[in-house]
Amino acid sequence: MHGENAEEVAELCDRALVNGRLAPGLGWTDTEWGIELLLMLANAYAFTDRLDRAETLYNEALRAYETAGWSGGHLALAHAYVGLGHRRRGRLKDAEASLRESLRLAERVGRRLPLYWTATCNLVDTLLARGHVEEAWEVAERYGFAPPYPSTIVLPDPRSVRGRLLLAVGRTKDGVNELEAAEKAAAARGHHNPVLVPWAADLARALATEDPTRAARLAVDVRRHAERFGTDTAIGEALRCAAALETGQRAVRLAAQAVAYLESSPCQYEHAAARIEYGIAARSATDLHRGLDLAVSCGADGLAERARAALKAGAGPG
Repeated sequence: MHGENAEEVAELCDRALVNGRLAPGLGWTDTEWGIELLLMLANAYAFTDRLDRAETLYNEALRAYETAGWSGGHLALAHAYVGLGHRRRGRLKDAEASLRESLRLAERVGRRLPLYWTATCNLVDTLLARGHVEEAWEVAERYGFAPPYPSTIVLPDPRSVRGRLLLAVGRTKDGVNELEAAEKAAAARGHHNPVLVPWAADLARALATEDPTRAARLAVDVRRHAERFGTDTAIGEALRCAAALETGQRAVRLAAQAVAYLESSPCQYEHAAARIEYGIAARSATDLHRGLDLAVSCGADGLAERARAALKAGAGPG
């Protein structure tokens, strides 16, 4: 959450495992230790670009609860985190299915609990990534995804996700206010990881026209925190933000750098977005076609529509 070096974080996580597996006595159904340590471990892997290891742990949890016949909060959480793994990987349709199942189970347990927030926040985030803005808003309204927020940590940050949602539905002033509230909450807690707490990149884009000086300052901060954290995903996303605030050849260069980092990331939705943005900036039909193929494979309908529109408008041959 603090955004410290991801290599060091992953090394610490590896020390908690024995030959790449959970140590004896640390199991998903173990009643002495509970699941918090295991979820912290899996989530640390998920957000440090070690998705293979994270997904192994998430799927082990789901199998363990299904085998044991547990049908309450533990199973709901397992489906939520399997969905989070799919979302990080860019399998957005699979993510949506897992998160909807998580919410169905969570309804039995009770609303406003941390597990409920995890499922709702990630479903809204996934639907926004898919370009299904009206569905995302409907989910937020139906399940109470609005202040007051829980005191427990929810991944990704719910204020940032709700701010993005408000911007997407055209409530720009409310979205900016929500993202500024996310900024204050993150500062109070020392949460500077731009992947987990992504308010700054969205706020920079929202302020690009109204307050370009502040937007540029935010983009610089995002890149500084991303480079400190050091993952391909974090740096690529920071470069995408910087490119969105520029024009001409500087925008093209930054967009190309974003593609280079995100092509090495396991997060294929973000790669698709960067590829399409570069294709538009560079007027490259080749990159737009590649981005379109990636967006379709991710289930990112909104991105795919954007790529098709750019191709139809004529992006050039290169």
